[in-house]
Amino acid sequence: MPTSNNRLNRIDEEYKKELSYIIDRELKDPNITGLISVTKVKVTNDLKYAKISVSILNAKDTKATLAGLKKSSGFIRTELAKRINLRNTPELIFELDDSMEYGAKIDSILKEIMPKKEE
Repeated sequence: MPTSNNRLNRIDEEYKKELSYIIDRELKDPNITGLISVTKVKVTNDLKYAKISVSILNAKDTKATLAGLKKSSGFIRTELAKRINLRNTPELIFELDDSMEYGAKIDSILKEIMPKKEE
């Protein structure tokens, strides 16, 4: 079983790399705004589904950007199939990863607290 798990990890990383490129360079949807980072890809064992966590920064409307990604999933999946030669190309499920925003919020709170502590 460890070799199967290793293979899935390699597939996850390859998908992450290609998805980042496709979203950054190939998508032309005007609803998709801001800086979109693919933070994590998790493919199911049967390679039918891929859960993609994306972080969206500086977007006009985060929900509209996520909806635009979901709407473009067919195009993204087609491009993925052209680039990665596997028998099945998984169905893409996009979800918002707000850990970067959360980290930035914690960082700003810490910066507010630190000068007060030094006084």
